[in-house]
Amino acid sequence: MNNVRKQKRANKNLPFFVKDEFKVSFIIIFISSILLISTFSFDIVPPILNRGIQPATFPKALLVLIISLNLIIYYLSIKKPWKVQKKLPKTFFLTLLSFLIFVIISKILDFFLAISLLSFFVSYYWGERRIFYLALVSIIFPIIVFIFFETILGLRFPPGIITNIYYQF
Repeated sequence: MNNVRKQKRANKNLPFFVKDEFKVSFIIIFISSILLISTFSFDIVPPILNRGIQPATFPKALLVLIISLNLIIYYLSIKKPWKVQKKLPKTFFLTLLSFLIFVIISKILDFFLAISLLSFFVSYYWGERRIFYLALVSIIFPIIVFIFFETILGLRFPPGIITNIYYQF
């Protein structure tokens, strides 16, 4: 029985709803769909009080993006099946640690600084070793996030070292 499971073609004969790729995608899409449906019950803010887009628009767009990207990942997993790993790679745990450090830095020092450090360290952990590109990612990505939230959504970042300098001018 174990020999049959180890063969590559043994997994291809299973129905699609038994495969791990489908289970993971289905759970993510199911939860995202429930959350998307719940966003249609959000109140509409009067235009005089609205700064940027409506509060319900951003979660809807984000959930549609999650569902779309998940469908793309599921399609790609059908084309190239996932390989089974006994243990998770070291980069996975370093990335989790980076997110924990991100939360600490964003609460204590500055959210903008935390985004910069997170983008630098995650890029470094996942293989980018060229300092120029690491610096570029850690500067341009936070600026894009800042511009998106500040101008398009009309939201202010929490006070911190760098954001206080920006908001003073």
